[in-house]
Amino acid sequence: MDIAAIGLGSNMGDKRANIAAAIAALEKVPGVRVFARSGDYRTAPWGFEDQDWFVNACVLVATSLTPRALLEACLAIEQSLGRQRDLRWGPRLIDLDVLFCGGRAVSEPGLVLPHPHIAARAFVLAPLAEIAPAADIGGTTVAAALERVGTAGIERLAP
Repeated sequence: MDIAAIGLGSNMGDKRANIAAAIAALEKVPGVRVFARSGDYRTAPWGFEDQDWFVNACVLVATSLTPRALLEACLAIEQSLGRQRDLRWGPRLIDLDVLFCGGRAVSEPGLVLPHPHIAARAFVLAPLAEIAPAADIGGTTVAAALERVGTAGIERLAP
């Protein structure tokens, strides 16, 4: 079994319920066991800024799936929950990103691990640091990357 991290985000509808539904769906995927979950974080939009704020969270899973199969499971969950891909970095009902998987470096069409933007995105690093601060993300730790980018504009929501 590999340890993988998945980042989740939503900025449409009941954002926290969307995150919870995605995690519940992940728990039903054969070969995937969710064993750690961060809190929910309110974050500013990134990339395309003219949109509502996000709720972001991360989970750690133990998985027997390949990184590609894990990504496909995440994409299937997005689709089952109603995700529409209209605008890059635009509003989304739910987003699931495989952040890393088993310490592997992967570079395939549509799949790069560790996630290519992870070390620059505080909205991913803050929740991930809560559950995996020492995880290696391309030669640095999650905690060190978060310290570099800071947490301005990020708020941990009450449970």
